[in-house]
Amino acid sequence: MKKKSDSRPRHRPIGKRLTAAVLIPGVTLVVMWALTSAYLLLGGYRDRQVAVSVREVSVPAVRALAAVQRERELSMTYLGRPASGMRDLRAQQQQTDQALAQMRGAVTAALGDVPSGVAQRVRRLDDALDQLPWERAQIGVGAVDRAEVFSFYNGVFDIAADLFDTQARMLPSGFATRGGLDVTALFRATDQMSRATSLASAAFAAGTLTPQDHLGFATLVGGYRSALDQTAPHLEPDIRDRYRQLLAGDTGRRLAEAENAVISHGPWSGPGQPTIPVSQVDWQGLTNQVSATLTDLTVAQADESSAQALANGTRRLVTTLAGSVVALLAALTVVVTATRVSRTVVDRALVARLVGLTNDALALAHERLPNIVRRLRAGEPVDVAGELAALDYGEDEVGKLAQAFNAAQAAAVSATVRQAQARDGVHNVFLGIARRNQALVHRQLELLDEMEREEENPALLERLFRLDHLATRARRNAENLVILGGRKPGRRWRRPIPLIDVVRAAVAETEQYTRVRVDRVPDVSLVGSAVADAVHLVAELVDNATAFSPPRSEVQVSGAPVRRGVVIEIEDRGLGMSEEDLARANAMMADPPDFDAMALRGDARLGLFVIARLAARLDIGVEFRASPYGGTRAIVRVPAHLVATDTHPEESAGDSPVPRRVRRAGSDRGAGAGGFPGTGGPEPGRNGARISGTGAAAVRADEPPAVEVPEQAPSEATDPPPLPRRRPRQNLAPQLRATALAGAGGENGGDGGAAGGGERSPERMRDMLSAFQRGSREARRAGEDAEE
Repeated sequence: MKKKSDSRPRHRPIGKRLTAAVLIPGVTLVVMWALTSAYLLLGGYRDRQVAVSVREVSVPAVRALAAVQRERELSMTYLGRPASGMRDLRAQQQQTDQALAQMRGAVTAALGDVPSGVAQRVRRLDDALDQLPWERAQIGVGAVDRAEVFSFYNGVFDIAADLFDTQARMLPSGFATRGGLDVTALFRATDQMSRATSLASAAFAAGTLTPQDHLGFATLVGGYRSALDQTAPHLEPDIRDRYRQLLAGDTGRRLAEAENAVISHGPWSGPGQPTIPVSQVDWQGLTNQVSATLTDLTVAQADESSAQALANGTRRLVTTLAGSVVALLAALTVVVTATRVSRTVVDRALVARLVGLTNDALALAHERLPNIVRRLRAGEPVDVAGELAALDYGEDEVGKLAQAFNAAQAAAVSATVRQAQARDGVHNVFLGIARRNQALVHRQLELLDEMEREEENPALLERLFRLDHLATRARRNAENLVILGGRKPGRRWRRPIPLIDVVRAAVAETEQYTRVRVDRVPDVSLVGSAVADAVHLVAELVDNATAFSPPRSEVQVSGAPVRRGVVIEIEDRGLGMSEEDLARANAMMADPPDFDAMALRGDARLGLFVIARLAARLDIGVEFRASPYGGTRAIVRVPAHLVATDTHPEESAGDSPVPRRVRRAGSDRGAGAGGFPGTGGPEPGRNGARISGTGAAAVRADEPPAVEVPEQAPSEATDPPPLPRRRPRQNLAPQLRATALAGAGGENGGDGGAAGGGERSPERMRDMLSAFQRGSREARRAGEDAEE
């Protein structure tokens, strides 16, 4: 089935339509100019780039290759006498590497603009130089002879000479080409002299000049002298004068005499060497000076030739460019004049007003309207009519467009106001439901408290405690709804609370509190205004840790003081979180999203959202990391301003969110901050942890009895009569009494009592549970006072 084509007209800007009508003839003229100018400019640019390649490639290459020539001579000398010369060879190799590095840097920078023929030969030279380290290694271990080394280095210089010859033949003018060929001839003559020098230096070192080497030496000397004589007349005048000074000078004359003496003497071996009228040291000094002078002449000739070629190429390029610019200016003058005349009326009458209308509309959409929405969300009163000034652009077509935009923006703002009002209504309903749930849970806890005070049956009392714990968790869920609605829970404390009590209270509000181990909590206190939110935040983190870890694993809670406050760590040994989930959770902790934004995304991680809201409210930092045990570690950084600087435990003990009996139980177990709770730990109550297990035996195992005060003899004058004393098993049901007596007799050897340190009697259990009840009642009464 064919897709329906869009039949709507494509509206282009008015200015563009008018400009297109004017530019069609002008564009045709410009295209013709561009084709002609491009042909001429490309030719001039190519000629100039060839000249640039000579200056940027050949000149650095000549100087770098002079160092390679010196290395060839020392390599041949070392192979002639391996016992000496290695130090000089290593030093020269380092100099060669430096020179080649500079050459390669210059060549690499210019390689992209040189012609393809030059670039191909540059790569060949670079490949040959890449073999230099391998050849050096072979020389160092004596794996090659002088002939192989001589052949390798000669091959490098043959490739370099081919590069210089190619560059010279590609220069734009005949004069520049002749100058480039003279440079190539000078380079080849200098290389021939260096080859002859290398043969003679190796012969001096080895004490032997073979007939083959003697013939090669004589050929090379004659060749480079002939090449210099043929090239000298074509050199630049100043360079030709310097060459003649070299030949007439003492150094040139002495070198020629030494070369003639070696050629005249013929081959030698051993005793024949001393008859040559030049020593090895003098030979090397003469050849080094002459070789350096010839290298300078080659560089100077290359520089002169390339400078002239560059000037010619630049002149041609500038001439072509100037003519092209004149032609272009003529064409553009016609086009621009027509365009300006046509656009002046449109710009002044229409475009300027449309641009102003566009700017005003964008300012409204990006500045004023978001500000109104933000204030409406914050509950601030907003005068919509005063905030949105009407756009007035007259009564023509532009003015009618402005009026239409005024109507659109009024409708948008009205919709925003209605949406904000609806959002506030939803939040109010949400908070109302949450507050009602809080009230119901509070009444339920009061009823449970009353039942616990009146109940003395241990089994039923244990169930009431467990029901009390479920109600405490329901209260936390109701508080979650209040936090999601942007409000604070109702619980408050006026005095600083020890951090250990805050952590215990948080653990006591979790479902699987028996799996949590509290360890190493510092002896500090939190300010009363932060206690409720801190308990809630830690409880949510501990609940997450227990929910997403194996049922039999342990969740560890610890703390430590830091320079800017205190740190609480909650670590589980579950499956952990992926890198993406960790990043997403930490991003939520750093910037909590709005609740309506979470609802739109369908995000069900309300626990993390509650944690993020509480952390942002208290300025607490929360970070999730991977645990070494494979789970997740949550790090809670409590800032210093939430840590109380002047606390009085004796005054604040009554405001603790943890009952006194829970603190006493943790202390009696000898674990300090780390003993609460462990496996089989305390059963949570409404304000903290209620100690319980799975039955009466668990109660006996975990909770010590109420503190008994030793009896003293009353004073005859002032002491009141003693308090009533409970009698063991006086009010115990017959079935429980029989079971307790049977169990006690079986474990204590028929003693029948609990004083022997064995199984406690039912009366003892009842006394303990009564003590639990009293402690719970006192703690709740203290918590209610704190809330009031």
